[in-house]
Amino acid sequence: MSPICIVTDSSVQFAQPSFPGRNAVKVIPHDVQINGHIYREGEDLRAHNLPPSANAELQPQLIPPSAEKFYQEFSSIGQAYDTIIGIFLSSSLSECYNNATKAAATLHGRFNVQTIDSQTTSLGLGLLVQSAADLIAKGCSLSEVELQIRSQIPQIYAVFCTPGLTYLYSNRFIDHAQATVGEMLGLLPIFALEEGQLSPLEKVRNHRHAMEFFQEFLDEFEYLQHIALLQSAPPNPQEARMLRDYAQDSFPKTPFTEHTINLPLSVLFGPRSMGLIVVEAHGHRRH
Repeated sequence: MSPICIVTDSSVQFAQPSFPGRNAVKVIPHDVQINGHIYREGEDLRAHNLPPSANAELQPQLIPPSAEKFYQEFSSIGQAYDTIIGIFLSSSLSECYNNATKAAATLHGRFNVQTIDSQTTSLGLGLLVQSAADLIAKGCSLSEVELQIRSQIPQIYAVFCTPGLTYLYSNRFIDHAQATVGEMLGLLPIFALEEGQLSPLEKVRNHRHAMEFFQEFLDEFEYLQHIALLQSAPPNPQEARMLRDYAQDSFPKTPFTEHTINLPLSVLFGPRSMGLIVVEAHGHRRH
């Protein structure tokens, strides 16, 4: 039997499609509910299919894998692996982590299943999973992998510009009045994902100002291991180029990757959302 399998969820996005240990990573999908119809595993639905704004009829919601689904998946994986480590998106964004933890508890004594709340999502989650896979490929034990991943979580920072406030309302992150007034005024709110929680930071008037805010955000750091730009669906190449040039001038040795927002995050934040996710170098703290 193989030593360790990594389980994550479909909000994950990887900085590169293949990486050491990728074959030991299993992604459990979320379902999506729109107008009472459930799209199983997001089938036949893409981020660019979603409208810019949600409404009373639409109300898209991300449906996490249930505890029963995790129980079935863990039991199946346990036939081929000695140990399972689950790394999931922030528990404040989805019940995915909590459901996985419940399933792990029911399997106690049958399989060794450890779960981790990444306190992030998308590329932040993907970079943690890639790091865990690399550690496993190098022969590290479960305790070593878990310790390393938990120590990396505070080094990941993320900010999101979310024009589709009605999506945040639909997923119960803000109230109806905030969503309605914000979209009516055409404001572009910027949130930080801090310790797993969405925290409002700023409101800007247009996407160019959002990119300028992202640049100022980068200025808070001295040493970065990775910079990832999460673009809206459809993406805006001009905005990406502006931030890419700035990031490469400021951090010439730091990898910079660009990605389009995926379906789970589009359902949570809206398809026009953009994000900047950075990983701080070990031993350094932002200004």
